[in-house]
Amino acid sequence: MTLQHTQSSTPQAERALRLARDTLDIEAAAVLGLKQNLGESFARVVTMVLDVRGRVVVMGMGKSGHIGRKIAATLASTGTPAMFVHPAEASHGDLGMIKSVDLVLAISNSGESEELTAILPVLKRLGAPLIAMTGHAGSTLARHADVFLDCGVEKEACPLNLAPTASTTAQLALGDALAVALLDARGFKAEDFARSHPGGALGRKLLTHVSDVMRSGDAVPHVGPHASFSDLMREMSVKGLGATAVVDDHMNVLGIFTDGDLRRLVEQGIDLRSTTAAEVMHPNPSTIARDALAVEAAEMMELRCITSVLVVDASGQLCGALNSNDLMRAKVI
Repeated sequence: MTLQHTQSSTPQAERALRLARDTLDIEAAAVLGLKQNLGESFARVVTMVLDVRGRVVVMGMGKSGHIGRKIAATLASTGTPAMFVHPAEASHGDLGMIKSVDLVLAISNSGESEELTAILPVLKRLGAPLIAMTGHAGSTLARHADVFLDCGVEKEACPLNLAPTASTTAQLALGDALAVALLDARGFKAEDFARSHPGGALGRKLLTHVSDVMRSGDAVPHVGPHASFSDLMREMSVKGLGATAVVDDHMNVLGIFTDGDLRRLVEQGIDLRSTTAAEVMHPNPSTIARDALAVEAAEMMELRCITSVLVVDASGQLCGALNSNDLMRAKVI
């Protein structure tokens, strides 16, 4: 008999759950509260970023700095050149990274971070537009900025109302909203996203072409229409694709013969020894262009319930072949 162990709720566990739920409620309210503050200033920031000839330089101290790094990374991966510069390091030489053609996005909940306010005069003299993302409109940072984005929250989720929690969540959400508005304005597409993520699954799907993963040259199984059944089977066995193309003298595809075709002919009791490739092939087989995306080949195989496909060039001549194993090795599927 299996014993089921149950543990009664303790006051400590109940308190932990209550605080966790309160935290989520407070942070959700903080994010929703940003909606009523969005307006002309946000639209102006989008226009300013689109017009900038350089990069968006994101700055922030402490927890706001961590959020800033993420915002810079999100902007950069969605079509807006961006980088993060640490305000303290900026005072010791890193200000040289910022040019007049750049735009500075400074993040501080209080708007009074000493490391940020110390370099504001230098940034103004430099001539780079300054966007302030802060929770206090009357702060030093907001007063010096060209545009102020209000990310203020009523309270932190921290029971002491001290640790940056709801405020950093609001900063992150507002940064994501900016990135999304910008990528839409730029006409940024999935293919563009993939180019900046070549090592990820999306990159492999949208950047890998059939020509990158197909078998080519002598590795492509093919026979002529008059080839004997023995020659056809030998070609299939040697090349290990599970299929072979049947082509004419100019490498135009006439048909295909697969392991599945062999099983069906055997089940029918046909004497295969005297047959030719043309007599047993499946005519008008599925083909795909060499410059098509590999993911298109995968979709074709799934849709037509096949495991291999022949590849043709622009003139329709056989130039390659691939099967599902090739796509799996390339991590397309």
